[in-house]
Amino acid sequence: MRIASTVSDSIVDGPGLRFTVFTQGCPHHCPGCHNPATHDPSGGREVAVAELAAQLSTNPLTEGLTLSGGEPFLQAAECAVLARYARERGLNVWTYTGYTYEQLLSGAVKDADALLAQTDVLVDGPFLLAEKSYAALFRGSSNQQLIDVAKSRAAGKAVLWSRSDPLSHFTVPES
Repeated sequence: MRIASTVSDSIVDGPGLRFTVFTQGCPHHCPGCHNPATHDPSGGREVAVAELAAQLSTNPLTEGLTLSGGEPFLQAAECAVLARYARERGLNVWTYTGYTYEQLLSGAVKDADALLAQTDVLVDGPFLLAEKSYAALFRGSSNQQLIDVAKSRAAGKAVLWSRSDPLSHFTVPES
Protein backbone atom coordinates (compact mmCIF):
# COMPACT_ATOMS: atom_id res chain seq x y z
CA MET A 1 0.00 0.00 0.00
CA ARG A 2 1.33 3.46 -0.80
CA ILE A 3 0.97 5.96 2.04
CA ALA A 4 2.12 9.47 2.84
CA SER A 5 2.15 9.04 6.62
CA THR A 6 0.34 7.83 9.71
CA VAL A 7 -0.72 9.51 12.94
CA SER A 8 -1.07 7.18 15.89
CA ASP A 9 -3.07 9.48 18.18
CA SER A 10 -5.35 11.73 16.14
CA ILE A 11 -8.35 13.41 17.76
CA VAL A 12 -9.50 15.37 14.69
CA ASP A 13 -10.18 12.59 12.15
CA GLY A 14 -13.30 11.20 13.82
CA PRO A 15 -14.43 10.66 17.40
CA GLY A 16 -12.05 9.41 20.08
CA LEU A 17 -8.39 8.54 19.78
CA ARG A 18 -7.70 7.33 16.24
CA PHE A 19 -4.98 5.75 14.16
CA THR A 20 -5.01 7.68 10.88
CA VAL A 21 -3.47 6.51 7.63
CA PHE A 22 -2.90 9.15 4.96
CA THR A 23 -2.91 7.31 1.66
CA GLN A 24 -0.80 8.56 -1.23
CA GLY A 25 -2.32 9.59 -4.55
CA CYS A 26 -5.37 11.73 -5.24
CA PRO A 27 -7.09 12.51 -8.55
CA HIS A 28 -9.25 15.32 -7.14
CA HIS A 29 -6.60 18.04 -6.56
CA CYS A 30 -9.08 20.18 -4.62
CA PRO A 31 -8.00 23.83 -4.51
CA GLY A 32 -7.02 24.63 -0.92
CA CYS A 33 -6.46 20.98 0.01
CA HIS A 34 -4.79 20.74 3.42
CA ASN A 35 -2.64 17.83 2.26
CA PRO A 36 -1.42 18.54 -1.32
CA ALA A 37 1.75 16.48 -0.79
CA THR A 38 -0.47 13.38 -1.02
CA HIS A 39 -1.68 14.10 -4.59
CA ASP A 40 1.23 12.49 -6.48
CA PRO A 41 0.49 8.74 -6.75
CA SER A 42 4.22 7.97 -6.96
CA GLY A 43 5.06 9.95 -3.81
CA GLY A 44 5.09 8.66 -0.27
CA ARG A 45 6.29 5.16 0.54
CA GLU A 46 5.21 1.58 0.15
CA VAL A 47 4.22 -0.22 3.34
CA ALA A 48 2.70 -3.64 3.92
CA VAL A 49 -0.86 -3.71 5.22
CA ALA A 50 0.39 -6.10 7.93
CA GLU A 51 2.84 -3.44 9.12
CA LEU A 52 0.03 -0.87 9.39
CA ALA A 53 -2.10 -3.41 11.23
CA ALA A 54 0.72 -3.98 13.71
CA GLN A 55 1.07 -0.22 14.27
CA LEU A 56 -2.69 0.06 14.74
CA SER A 57 -2.55 -2.52 17.51
CA THR A 58 0.15 -0.82 19.60
CA ASN A 59 -2.07 1.60 21.54
CA PRO A 60 -4.84 -0.01 23.63
CA LEU A 61 -6.59 3.38 23.89
CA THR A 62 -7.20 3.62 20.14
CA GLU A 63 -10.93 3.70 19.38
CA GLY A 64 -10.85 3.77 15.62
CA LEU A 65 -9.06 3.74 12.30
CA THR A 66 -9.33 6.66 9.91
CA LEU A 67 -8.39 6.30 6.25
CA SER A 68 -7.64 9.68 4.73
CA GLY A 69 -5.50 10.95 1.97
CA GLY A 70 -4.79 11.41 -0.67
CA GLU A 71 -7.73 9.32 -1.80
CA PRO A 72 -8.23 5.98 0.02
CA PHE A 73 -10.49 4.68 -2.76
CA LEU A 74 -7.52 4.65 -5.17
CA GLN A 75 -6.32 1.75 -3.02
CA ALA A 76 -9.72 0.50 -1.95
CA ALA A 77 -8.84 -3.21 -1.82
CA GLU A 78 -5.79 -2.67 0.41
CA CYS A 79 -7.64 -0.17 2.60
CA ALA A 80 -10.51 -2.66 2.96
CA VAL A 81 -8.11 -5.30 4.29
CA LEU A 82 -6.74 -2.90 6.90
CA ALA A 83 -10.25 -1.71 7.79
CA ARG A 84 -11.46 -5.28 8.27
CA TYR A 85 -8.53 -5.95 10.59
CA ALA A 86 -9.50 -2.88 12.64
CA ARG A 87 -13.17 -3.84 12.83
CA GLU A 88 -12.31 -7.39 13.88
CA ARG A 89 -10.57 -5.79 16.86
CA GLY A 90 -13.66 -3.78 17.77
CA LEU A 91 -12.52 -0.47 16.28
CA ASN A 92 -14.75 1.72 14.15
CA VAL A 93 -13.58 2.85 10.72
CA TRP A 94 -13.96 6.27 9.13
CA THR A 95 -13.00 6.83 5.51
CA TYR A 96 -12.52 10.25 3.91
CA THR A 97 -13.04 10.59 0.16
CA GLY A 98 -13.34 13.26 -2.48
CA TYR A 99 -15.92 11.08 -4.24
CA THR A 100 -19.58 11.33 -3.34
CA TYR A 101 -21.37 8.33 -1.87
CA GLU A 102 -23.40 8.06 -5.05
CA GLN A 103 -20.26 7.99 -7.22
CA LEU A 104 -18.86 5.16 -5.10
CA LEU A 105 -22.10 3.18 -5.44
CA SER A 106 -22.16 3.64 -9.22
CA GLY A 107 -19.39 1.10 -9.82
CA ALA A 108 -17.11 3.69 -11.42
CA VAL A 109 -14.47 3.30 -8.69
CA LYS A 110 -12.73 -0.08 -8.63
CA ASP A 111 -13.21 -2.07 -5.40
CA ALA A 112 -15.24 0.75 -3.82
CA ASP A 113 -17.79 -1.70 -2.44
CA ALA A 114 -15.08 -3.68 -0.61
CA LEU A 115 -13.99 -0.58 1.29
CA LEU A 116 -17.54 0.68 1.85
CA ALA A 117 -18.40 -2.70 3.39
CA GLN A 118 -15.68 -2.12 6.01
CA THR A 119 -16.43 1.58 6.61
CA ASP A 120 -18.67 2.75 9.44
CA VAL A 121 -18.68 6.46 8.57
CA LEU A 122 -17.88 7.86 5.15
CA VAL A 123 -16.89 11.51 4.92
CA ASP A 124 -17.76 12.16 1.30
CA GLY A 125 -17.34 14.88 -1.27
CA PRO A 126 -14.58 17.12 -2.49
CA PHE A 127 -13.14 19.85 -0.31
CA LEU A 128 -14.60 23.15 -1.55
CA LEU A 129 -12.57 26.17 -0.55
CA ALA A 130 -15.65 28.43 -0.84
CA GLU A 131 -17.39 26.22 1.76
CA LYS A 132 -14.42 25.83 4.11
CA SER A 133 -15.67 25.74 7.68
CA TYR A 134 -14.00 25.31 11.03
CA ALA A 135 -17.47 24.59 12.45
CA ALA A 136 -18.08 21.57 10.18
CA LEU A 137 -17.61 18.62 12.54
CA PHE A 138 -14.80 16.33 11.30
CA ARG A 139 -14.94 17.94 7.84
CA GLY A 140 -13.04 20.62 5.98
CA SER A 141 -15.96 22.12 4.09
CA SER A 142 -19.67 22.22 4.78
CA ASN A 143 -20.61 20.39 1.56
CA GLN A 144 -19.00 17.19 2.82
CA GLN A 145 -21.32 14.70 4.51
CA LEU A 146 -20.84 12.28 7.41
CA ILE A 147 -22.60 9.17 6.13
CA ASP A 148 -23.49 6.19 8.31
CA VAL A 149 -22.71 3.46 5.80
CA ALA A 150 -24.58 0.57 7.46
CA LYS A 151 -27.76 2.62 7.88
CA SER A 152 -27.40 3.94 4.34
CA ARG A 153 -27.09 0.45 2.89
CA ALA A 154 -30.17 -0.67 4.81
CA ALA A 155 -32.19 2.38 3.71
CA GLY A 156 -31.00 2.34 0.10
CA LYS A 157 -30.01 6.01 0.34
CA ALA A 158 -27.48 8.15 2.19
CA VAL A 159 -28.26 8.42 5.90
CA LEU A 160 -26.23 11.00 7.78
CA TRP A 161 -24.31 10.11 10.93
CA SER A 162 -24.76 12.36 13.90
CA ARG A 163 -22.52 12.74 16.90
CA SER A 164 -25.36 11.57 19.13
CA ASP A 165 -25.42 8.18 17.37
CA PRO A 166 -23.67 5.63 19.54
CA LEU A 167 -20.69 4.02 17.89
CA SER A 168 -21.75 0.73 19.45
CA HIS A 169 -24.10 -0.04 16.56
CA PHE A 170 -21.09 -0.56 14.29
CA THR A 171 -20.50 -4.28 13.90
CA VAL A 172 -18.30 -6.42 11.75
CA PRO A 173 -20.32 -7.63 8.75
CA GLU A 174 -20.55 -11.31 7.96
CA SER A 175 -18.00 -12.48 5.39
